[in-house]
Amino acid sequence: MSAAVLSVENLTTHFFTRAGVVKAVDGVSFDLAEGEIMGLVGESGSGKTVTGFSLLGLVDAPGKIVSGSVKLNGTELTGLSAAQLRARRGRDISMIFQDPIATLNPMLTIGQQMKMAIDAHERLSNRAAMARAADLLTQVGIPSAQSRLRAYPHEFSGGMRQRVAIAIALLHRPAVLVADEPTTALDVSIQAQILLQMRDLAAETGTAMIWISHDLAVVSSLASKLAVMYAGRIVEQGPTATLLRDPRHPYTAGLIASLPAMAEPGTPLTQIRGTTPSLLSLPEGCPFAPRCDYSTEACGHKPDMTLAGDRGWRCFHPTGKTTGLPA
Repeated sequence: MSAAVLSVENLTTHFFTRAGVVKAVDGVSFDLAEGEIMGLVGESGSGKTVTGFSLLGLVDAPGKIVSGSVKLNGTELTGLSAAQLRARRGRDISMIFQDPIATLNPMLTIGQQMKMAIDAHERLSNRAAMARAADLLTQVGIPSAQSRLRAYPHEFSGGMRQRVAIAIALLHRPAVLVADEPTTALDVSIQAQILLQMRDLAAETGTAMIWISHDLAVVSSLASKLAVMYAGRIVEQGPTATLLRDPRHPYTAGLIASLPAMAEPGTPLTQIRGTTPSLLSLPEGCPFAPRCDYSTEACGHKPDMTLAGDRGWRCFHPTGKTTGLPA
């Protein structure tokens, strides 16, 4: 494994509200190597998106990164000024958002928007900028790229708009790309096409990716390693195939067991009992303990991350059962 292009250590982001402190991200740590794709998965409200926003310094008040380190190619990002962060966003680290409609300006052509993104970090002639934009549109699977540069967002389908958003994020060949559930609203066939193209682009360009998703089945087909989040913490991480075949944290095992592929035809799907805890009032110990079949008195304490080779889990009672997906 090559040296990490992104190193995150004990990242902690809180939201200071009138109701109390929301611990949205609580001590998240991971490394990402060049060209590597990591899936960040978990239920809604687990802290996945806030983690992504924190990496790019996009957390607005009342949210604040209260501690931790985010190093991009050795440069600490958490201490940079707003102007310094803007200079790096889009150039060194980019983000694809879930809704391309919120990303694209309906009043400007695709070419104009891509030219503005290029101008934010470098000066190119109009001809050179349009050539780069057309090349990126072709790479993400948009046909007739030159003519499409003159089109407006409403002239594209949802899948095509998301491809445009991906192309804009890749204009400067960033070291890291954070994708926040960008294929959730797309049909299965378009989703599969985009996932395949993103995997190829990561291999060709060396861009490392963090793919945020609540859909374990989708992200497992793309990512080489997974990090599972629950209540603001990473509770398990490791190589995708190993983690799916042999989950150690009961929450991970529950997510895998709830996949439709794991159910016998005609039988109800397995569910994780209970609901996610409020981030305003997390239990003192393991936040998953109230929903866990393995919970004991020891779970009243906060578990540390247990490391074993390229795997890690935050649990006093790792399941140790081969209850995951087949290899």
